[in-house]
Amino acid sequence: MFKLVIVTDSDRASGFRLAGAEVYEADGMEEARAAIPPLLHKDDIGIVAVNEEYMLGLDEKLMDRIEKMHRPLIIPIPSKKKEVDRRTYIERLLRKAIGYNIVLKR
Repeated sequence: MFKLVIVTDSDRASGFRLAGAEVYEADGMEEARAAIPPLLHKDDIGIVAVNEEYMLGLDEKLMDRIEKMHRPLIIPIPSKKKEVDRRTYIERLLRKAIGYNIVLKR
């Protein structure tokens, strides 16, 4: 069975640990950049969730490699600083995961 791994700041780390996820705390962009690449090569990891702020700061070469990978799946955790339209966010994740645009209706 594959693991869920979270790369996040110390404010959110405890909540993810309580949920049973393996958590890597990064107190800044540099720590996140150092923590993510080794996770991409571990065979037991299925999903890596990364703070959106950290994802936006990754270099282009690493982002290209992430987009071409099938596993682990790298997903952003929405920023707590900005208001996110949840429906649009979920549609964007689905489009990226399966390659199709799915419209969610109530």
